[in-house]
Amino acid sequence: MLVLKGGILVDPVAKTEEKKDLLIEDGRIIQMAEAGRLRMDGLSVGKEDLLIELNGKYIAPGLVDCHVHFRDPGFTEKEDVFTGAGAAAAGGYTRVVMMGNTNPHPDQPETIREMLEKGKRTGIHVYTCGNVTKGMRGEELCDFRVLKEAGAVLLSDDGKPILQAEIMKRACEEARQADLMISLHEEDPAYITDNGINGGEVAGKRGLVGSPREAEISMVERDLAIAEETGAELTIQHISAAESVELVRRVRKTNPRVHAEATPHHFSLTEEAIEEYGTLAKVNPPLRLERDRLAILEGLRDGTIEMIATDHAPHTVAEKEKPFREAPSGMSGLETALSLGIKYLVQTGVLTLPELIYKMSVAPAKITRIGGTEEAGEKFFYEGRTADLCVFDAHAERVADHFVSKACNTPFRGWTLPGEVLLTVCGGKPVYRAGSLSLEEKNI
Repeated sequence: MLVLKGGILVDPVAKTEEKKDLLIEDGRIIQMAEAGRLRMDGLSVGKEDLLIELNGKYIAPGLVDCHVHFRDPGFTEKEDVFTGAGAAAAGGYTRVVMMGNTNPHPDQPETIREMLEKGKRTGIHVYTCGNVTKGMRGEELCDFRVLKEAGAVLLSDDGKPILQAEIMKRACEEARQADLMISLHEEDPAYITDNGINGGEVAGKRGLVGSPREAEISMVERDLAIAEETGAELTIQHISAAESVELVRRVRKTNPRVHAEATPHHFSLTEEAIEEYGTLAKVNPPLRLERDRLAILEGLRDGTIEMIATDHAPHTVAEKEKPFREAPSGMSGLETALSLGIKYLVQTGVLTLPELIYKMSVAPAKITRIGGTEEAGEKFFYEGRTADLCVFDAHAERVADHFVSKACNTPFRGWTLPGEVLLTVCGGKPVYRAGSLSLEEKNI
């Protein structure tokens, strides 16, 4: 049994913040009451049962990330399923979807089953995509129905675009028949000389050509047209260019089966970050201009961009210390995402706190159909709901200098950020507790 007293319950569906007490038992919220009115009489209490006085800290649904790289199998010097899940829990996440640029790829059912079996031992809900094409080579489609039967929740060749339009069209047709969404990395390499950096002024200073915005825009435009033609459900991953946001906005007016995600680094930083942080700010697609960042903020505000996803991409220190052209793209993101959302979206008035939580929990879970979003009327929380929760202090400032992940390749390391995850609960069980947790805690 776990009792959370005096917390502010953030309901992302009702868009409310109310002070509540929660009683959790057998993995579910069995009682919700106004603060101070929880009924404890008649309950059988064990020595391991816990009561935590939250003193006005926030309780939200466990966060959901539909775009993480746990590097497992094949690249576990960077991360593995267990350390990745630990990083997720430390960031307040209880559900994540792994991408498929691993070795072997999740293009065969046995690989998917093995990945999911590992995930079951982590304490949180870990899902995986299946690949669109075999070996992510963009040439031969995988058997989508077989991958779905093995447990794949969506399809992606993330890290690589699907270059051939005919292959993409067939993928969309077959994905629709299999009732699976395709999640797309939209960068045409024909435009790119140096990846991970915007084609512009900062690249020029380094003697690089970079990755121009047209690399993304051209692919987004093509694939939205294919989605319209085939009726397939698509997500545009980690959107980075203002024009791409506008393309999605136009299509979504008549086609709700098209979605977009934004990363915290794309709504927080611009290409200037590379001048200060070097390869730590090297990502695909690259950080672009302030007008692009502002367009992403507006897309989040008006609902064009439905989801916030981290694109958590851990790398070793040695890899990121290589010269810019040789260093891999990507940054770790699970443990700073909520803080960046509070700083750049809530504190600036782009979103309310319930709206932020919606884009970091309910929306990605609904769109990827991975569960945990069952509602009761116009509310998210109700008695009987599975207790997947993120408890955090939205007002506390903390220095981002400790990471559970194997990697800390992020420009946000050392930043003072608002918002600290204090406790993550999955299936009624605490799976993360902050070392700084100073809440009043006692056995019941």
